[in-house]
Amino acid sequence: MKTAISKNHFINRELSWLSFNSRVLDQAFDKGNPILERIKFMAIFSNNLDEFFMVRVAGLKQQIESKIYLDDPTGMNAEEQLKAVTAKTRILVRKQYTYFKEYLVPELKSNNISLLKLDEVRSEEKKRLKYYFERYVFPILTPVGVDPTHPFPVINNKAIEIAVRLKRPKKEKESFGFVEVPTSISRFIPVNHTEHGKAFLLLEDLIIEHIDSLFTGCAILSTFAFRITKDMDFEIDDEVDSDLLTHMEQALKTSRKRSAIRLEIPKIAGGILSEWLKEKLQIPEELIYEIDGPLNIASFFEFIPLVARAGLVDKKIEALEVPILKNYDSIFDAISEWHAIQILHPFESFDYVVKFLNEAAIDPNVLAIKQTLYRVSGDSPVVNALQKAAENGKQVTVIVELRARFDESKNILWAKRLEMSGAHVIYGVAGLKIHCKALLIVRKEDGLIKRYVHLSTGNYNDSTAKVYTDIGIFLNDSAICTDISSLFNVMTGYSEPPDWNKIAVAPFNLRERFISLIDRESRNSTKHKPGRIIAKMNSLVDTEIIEHLYNAAEAGVRVDLLVRGVCCLKPGVNTGNINIISIVDRYLEHSRIYYFENNGNAEFYMASSDWMPRNLDRRIEIMYPIEEKFNQTLLWNILNAQLNDNYNGRKLSHNGTYHKPKVRDASTRSQITTYDNLRQLRPAQKRQQYTVLEKVN
Repeated sequence: MKTAISKNHFINRELSWLSFNSRVLDQAFDKGNPILERIKFMAIFSNNLDEFFMVRVAGLKQQIESKIYLDDPTGMNAEEQLKAVTAKTRILVRKQYTYFKEYLVPELKSNNISLLKLDEVRSEEKKRLKYYFERYVFPILTPVGVDPTHPFPVINNKAIEIAVRLKRPKKEKESFGFVEVPTSISRFIPVNHTEHGKAFLLLEDLIIEHIDSLFTGCAILSTFAFRITKDMDFEIDDEVDSDLLTHMEQALKTSRKRSAIRLEIPKIAGGILSEWLKEKLQIPEELIYEIDGPLNIASFFEFIPLVARAGLVDKKIEALEVPILKNYDSIFDAISEWHAIQILHPFESFDYVVKFLNEAAIDPNVLAIKQTLYRVSGDSPVVNALQKAAENGKQVTVIVELRARFDESKNILWAKRLEMSGAHVIYGVAGLKIHCKALLIVRKEDGLIKRYVHLSTGNYNDSTAKVYTDIGIFLNDSAICTDISSLFNVMTGYSEPPDWNKIAVAPFNLRERFISLIDRESRNSTKHKPGRIIAKMNSLVDTEIIEHLYNAAEAGVRVDLLVRGVCCLKPGVNTGNINIISIVDRYLEHSRIYYFENNGNAEFYMASSDWMPRNLDRRIEIMYPIEEKFNQTLLWNILNAQLNDNYNGRKLSHNGTYHKPKVRDASTRSQITTYDNLRQLRPAQKRQQYTVLEKVN
């Protein structure tokens, strides 16, 4: 009997995301984390919130202004969602700043690290700071006046600005102006305060202290720092414009002029200057946040390395070696011998992927390299290797997704660099974002053409590979290599999707494949031998998938979901067979793993895709089977550890709230367990050593 899905089965997406960010904030409150790690989580919370406002809140506001009333699956319209979102956000921001002031700042001080206000600085040190301001800060600053000849300026997104109310000589009316706090120098200015510690003054406080030097001859009446977040929810119509690169560059240029979606001002700000600013920005009261502390805590990422020392940050976890790769001079030889080599990041190094590309770049037998790039690091060794390969005469094809949110400008730079090196660069596919992570290398061996692939759940980004849990796999499986070769032809040309051998690809058949796997568990499930689904992902939003999961649960299937972020499925409605866990820990959980019991013949899959409409319908994503028993064991250990995490595992209840473990047990901390399991299993790795069915019972 199928479940009649109603709004009672769903959790609002925006509120679920705020619950996720609240779990991030919980890590800042967790005294089990070193003090600077707690500040890091507070910075992550703030950065997440910025992006949430720029995209999700902006989207709600656009709906309201356009009078397009679309109810979400819970029955809430845009106005109701915005009201609920702003109410919950205020509570979270208030909690954040209260804890920052009352707990984190004093704990920093107890570790001889101080964040000072100017009135706490000794007089002789103020003289040194004045000299620093005049020599290194003042030349960078630009005062901007606002009057009939100087219209209200374009305020930069997320920049800290100083609003100034002043009286000009021989002018009856008051005037107003701005000074932008520069990001080209550190916001955290060292101050000589104690002999044994470190102290800092915020750059905006130093500028405010000397603001009169920027408006000479004027009487400064009031000042305060503020910050706006802009609506960055814009789409590129790649169906209309023939040159996506030019279109994207133009869109980024005009993004500075987009409207403000949120205003953050100090709690103490008020009076004429505050009212004038609100009027000029035209931001409704519900989107104005009074901040009781430093603006933009996200910038404290910069602060942490200035004061980091042992005991204040997490102990470094050294990446483990992969013996079956280390013991070969050539990664091609290792893949030829082992056929499928899985690497778990960050527990094992991303350097193996870079080595694979660098080896291909100089190998005379390598004929072609094809790769997708979604997000890469600042000085990317992946891009450098691709450039070297192109310069060495390899046929290099790179599909650069220009529409990777907030990384558009960076990707444009990489694309141009690659083109200058001779690589053939494809700027995405019309109407679809390319989100799959795939690398194909074509090599001549013994007079034959052989193909090797690397597939991953995460981006080809050496920086995030150190802090995101992702899984990559090297393969020479002929069926998968053929599939990936066909996929590149679909992405780079006009080829129609083939009948895939082993992989599933969105938007062509991935949705149908997931649903068929879920429904198969329903059909196979009996009272004495119930089915089992375990799915690990970042987000679960898709209503059709949720409906099929509920049907499976009612058929007796045990459904375990490891959903780090947004989860719109409300468990416990008509069935107790759905268990949902979220884990926020030291590393960002990012891998996607899907397990289906299949009546005792268990199947494992990895994917680039979450269960969201955008992943299944509007992006190119891939899912691929993991068939080797040792690799299945590694995946099972991850799933099993996370389902039993009584340290950072949060369980989602039927009322939509997450609950911490009643008794925290550090021995069940899944990320540590995964690392320890890997350290034990990897040195003893042998082909077919482990049978996954023994582990699954």
